[in-house]
Amino acid sequence: MSDEDAEKIRADIWLWRARFYKTRALAGTQIKKRGIRITRHGQTRRTDKPGANVFEGDIVTFGRAPHIRTVEVLGLGTRRGPASEAAALYQDVGDDE
Repeated sequence: MSDEDAEKIRADIWLWRARFYKTRALAGTQIKKRGIRITRHGQTRRTDKPGANVFEGDIVTFGRAPHIRTVEVLGLGTRRGPASEAAALYQDVGDDE
């Protein structure tokens, strides 16, 4: 299945649904200011565009306060639900301090 055929979501929406940021606007602002890295099929690219596509299986690295989070996208979600639902959308890959 090619990337065009796979389900995708905007990075700012995914970070908001996964409860890393309180609002979608805040997620978008943080992406514009600090950027994120998306690793897909072994290739990493840096972007500062909130509308960048995120797919299941991607590794997303982003700044959060003084820490850097690296998570694998397990699901895209359909809404911003409770914390237990949000936790099912990702798995920590590692934390860089």
